[in-house]
Amino acid sequence: MTLIALILTGGRSERMGQDKALLDWGGRSAIERVADLGRAVGAGAVLSVGRDYGFGFVGDPTPEAGPVGGLLAGLAEARQRGAARVLVLAVDAPTLQADDLAPLLAAPAPGATFEGLPVPMFLSVDAAPLEATDGWPLRRFVERAGLAVLPTPPGALMRLRGANTPEERANLLAATGTA
Repeated sequence: MTLIALILTGGRSERMGQDKALLDWGGRSAIERVADLGRAVGAGAVLSVGRDYGFGFVGDPTPEAGPVGGLLAGLAEARQRGAARVLVLAVDAPTLQADDLAPLLAAPAPGATFEGLPVPMFLSVDAAPLEATDGWPLRRFVERAGLAVLPTPPGALMRLRGANTPEERANLLAATGTA
């Protein structure tokens, strides 16, 4: 298996007021939509990182410490499963499209992310900086891993940012016609 998709699900969803992964987006939950996207772009496995939603799961060794701890755990699991690369997705961006991810997936090793948005991210399983710790900001991880920072694809910014509040969700639903 060369590619595994990791879906970051460890946040508390405080600004949304409910679990973002379970929110309905056009008849399907956010976690289902993001998992399907990972499979659609070629992931041989999709793992939820942080919480268990009934398919592949990796626990976050330090919940509440930020996403890098979960990312490091996900990278370790992907390496153990024989993956060469991972696609890191956020559960709060369920309207992403495969075309939005094409520039990332075409990036050479060690990988890439989009300008101003550390997730989604595409990287080699061995790209994590040796000094990376659970509390690091994602932007420091991206910088120290040497990931390329690509321009955001035209028209994709809102889908890439996703929704962290009810207002952002309403705007994204309206803009993408996902209701």
